[in-house]
Amino acid sequence: MNRPHGSRIYGVETEFGALVRDESMSSEMAVELIKDCAFHELNLGLIDLHARDDMFEPARSGGFLVNGGRLYIDAVGSHLEYATAECRTLRGLIANDRAGQRIINRAIRTLGMQDRVGIFNNAIDHFGGHTFGCHENFLVQMDDDFFSDKAPLLFAFLVTRQIFAGVGRVGGHVLVAGDLPTEEEIERNFVDYVWVHQIYQAIPDDTVEFQISQRADHILKGIAGKVRFNRALINPKWEHFYSHGGMHRLHLLFGEANQSEYAYALKIGTTHLALRLLEDGLIGEEMTLAAPLKALRDISRDPEYKWRLRMADGQASTALEVQRTHLALAEKYRGEDAETDWVLDEWKSTLDGLESDPLSLGDRLDWVAKKRLMEMYREAEGLAWNDAALHSADMQYHSINPADSLFYGWADSVGMRRIVDEVDVIDAEVTPPANTRAHARSQLLREMMKDERLGDYAIDWNAVMPRPYQVVELMDPFDPELPQP
Repeated sequence: MNRPHGSRIYGVETEFGALVRDESMSSEMAVELIKDCAFHELNLGLIDLHARDDMFEPARSGGFLVNGGRLYIDAVGSHLEYATAECRTLRGLIANDRAGQRIINRAIRTLGMQDRVGIFNNAIDHFGGHTFGCHENFLVQMDDDFFSDKAPLLFAFLVTRQIFAGVGRVGGHVLVAGDLPTEEEIERNFVDYVWVHQIYQAIPDDTVEFQISQRADHILKGIAGKVRFNRALINPKWEHFYSHGGMHRLHLLFGEANQSEYAYALKIGTTHLALRLLEDGLIGEEMTLAAPLKALRDISRDPEYKWRLRMADGQASTALEVQRTHLALAEKYRGEDAETDWVLDEWKSTLDGLESDPLSLGDRLDWVAKKRLMEMYREAEGLAWNDAALHSADMQYHSINPADSLFYGWADSVGMRRIVDEVDVIDAEVTPPANTRAHARSQLLREMMKDERLGDYAIDWNAVMPRPYQVVELMDPFDPELPQP
């Protein structure tokens, strides 16, 4: 179908941590109960009857929801994961993302487990050294040499956007070479070690009090395919179900789950504009960093918020200057639509605020809000920065349950900036975006759910098989209409 130049599909996958306060229940049991409740008791979708991946997403590990998203258990780590529907607007994406969290909360309440199970969209386990993903997906115009020639030109933007997109964390980790897993460990968690060529361990780094990114310490590569112990900024994907008209999925691994809707919108909106610059050939070699992964950690860990770095040509620069350069280039898109103008205006306003007084942005940026909360708690209780209680408070910031989340308490007290309202989120629990193929897929899903004789079926992003030998293709992610028979 016809679409305006520069329009794009967005999608975000969030991996959730689970804390179970019941010795009779494991976290694996808890997330299975939550997943099954969403489909069978809340009746919000259909479970996959067939394996999407024999190893990582076997049959019945999850399914598609009527709101266009997917709720499932990722076999690596046995964690709950929610993937948004295909979205074309920032408001639509954030509403759909938050709707996924509300669905999980509804399932927990329905099961009566709210006092025993907590779900968190944090990206780090302070005690175990694990890290959880929040992966962004953008439909991008690509040619065969995209990942070798063009994607590295995006590193400078991705490394520096953490100054407004980071969610903050107490402490740090140092990655060290780890011992090979024992035969017992491999047998118990076989899927965790499939295609793993190296193992590392994360040990606490008590030299760091607070940093602006949760995942910066865990990124080892710029681009990598097998990322279980080889995490990268970008993970190449070429799946046919997320490709159309020369556009393919750009899968960003370096990202974190923002509690702040404003930071979430700014992260996705600015990245969309940076990708437009890349597609239009407006990001040159002069924007290359000398050492992207070193800069990633240095920026995150800088307690003075100067965020210094060095470009590949030897020139000294800062994260703010790199972001301002991208902003200046992206001004060419001003006037195209209201959302683009909002992103450009808020991008500039946020960079100005970060330059003048970073800690004044506690009403919009996660890392600032968390830093101020942690300082208040630490001073009130007389805690050292490496105290376990402070690490627990850090995690509690990321509870997706508004009743016990430190973020929601802070947001209410300071008037955290929002992008959507509660009506948007409630509506998005059962309503897909109206301007992408998620709408068509949801129509098919609802009809199938009404069929009392529903037998064998299969559902994927780009096609639905309501019954054997009948396939409805949904190849164009931008097309919300069902194909004519």
